[in-house]
Amino acid sequence: MTAPPFRKVLIANRGEIALRIARTCRELGIATVAVYSTPDRDSAAVRFADEAVHIGPAAPRRSYLSMPGPIEAALRCGADAVHPGYGFLSEDPDFATVCADNGLTFIGPRPEVMAAVGDKARVRELMRAAGLPVLPGSDGAVPTLAEAGRVASEIGYPVVVKAAAGGGGRGIGVARSAAELPRVHQETVALARAVFGNGEVYLERYVERARHVEVQVLGDEAGNVVHLGERDCSLQRRNQKLVEEAPSPGLDPRTRAALGEHAVAGAKAVGYTGAGTMEFLVDEAGTVTFMELNARIQVEHPVTEALTGIDLIREQIRIAAGLPLAVKQEDVRLSGTAIECRVNAEDPEADFRPAPGRLEVFDVPGGPWTRVDSGFVRGDTVPPYYDSLLAKLIVWAPTRAEALARADRALAEFTVAGPGVVTTIPLLRRLISHPVFAAGRHTTRFVHELLDG
Repeated sequence: MTAPPFRKVLIANRGEIALRIARTCRELGIATVAVYSTPDRDSAAVRFADEAVHIGPAAPRRSYLSMPGPIEAALRCGADAVHPGYGFLSEDPDFATVCADNGLTFIGPRPEVMAAVGDKARVRELMRAAGLPVLPGSDGAVPTLAEAGRVASEIGYPVVVKAAAGGGGRGIGVARSAAELPRVHQETVALARAVFGNGEVYLERYVERARHVEVQVLGDEAGNVVHLGERDCSLQRRNQKLVEEAPSPGLDPRTRAALGEHAVAGAKAVGYTGAGTMEFLVDEAGTVTFMELNARIQVEHPVTEALTGIDLIREQIRIAAGLPLAVKQEDVRLSGTAIECRVNAEDPEADFRPAPGRLEVFDVPGGPWTRVDSGFVRGDTVPPYYDSLLAKLIVWAPTRAEALARADRALAEFTVAGPGVVTTIPLLRRLISHPVFAAGRHTTRFVHELLDG
């Protein structure tokens, strides 16, 4: 039997992604260490891992966002690598540097690459230099409202104001006129400072109706990069994704090929290693423009796994250990359609207010080609301190119509109940059965127009 790439991996995260990582590690023969805050002490990830270490109270900045906790836990338990998952410290180059300084392998790209692509304004220029199509916008961050106004007048309204250090759909505001720009600029700067600790913003022309299409890439230390096809993430509300699918419906072969080529070229241009996601907009005319590069595993990575049969967490671990890519581009085979529905503990009837509580009923669906990734089981309590994601439902079928029918069937089986608990399951069923979505004619504006008018 081949020796595992690492002896022990500490998972610096929580919830479904922590459990997802631990499962692949076990299949590879790698021991795992879970870290947990006080309310997560009895979580599924803690129960599954080989060891678990308490790193602080509920507040993320005193537990999952505090670097000393996972670093000290890793050293105490004898881990030789750290997997950050997504969110929290996953895209923090300082955390990757501290890991390396303590003899721990960070399972992700190098710190200098993370720093480069984490600055959304800077990465625009890197991608432009690499030959990728980029939306008209500012050359780097705009330091003042006056400069923002000058750029906006040059590229034309509407414009989108984005946090340079943003991510996860946060730190984005749209100004449709010069009169709206001061308010949008001020709000985005304030949010960027509060959430990301960096108030820098940049401008791009806003594309009113477009598809949000992203491409999964893998890169190794030898400079080899492959793409694993695209995912469509257009079904979103306030820049938060609700449903993702692969492949993107309605793309012609030329556009699909261009997306893959752009993604590989962009990843090579920055020396990307590990699993990453190149995000693009595709407008109604089929024009492709680069948006950003996410230097981590994505929430929606299972749809790519379902389509390709490639375990992306396994590839992350192998690449971090210095091993070459397990596949070449000609080896990648895409089959059928995969759909992921994010089931959140939120109340759509109350402006998507978080609705945590004890899960007295938590019956997940089964059946053919149906997967549920969750960090919860019946009897657990959903804490109010973190993201409201309860579970990810992923289905696969040979055709998109069959995949939609399977997703609806599985959502109908998914039963969640408890005091105060409300979920987005009814809304998800409404969205995926809507004629516009079923026909693949939706854009990023679809949910807003349906729910908010």
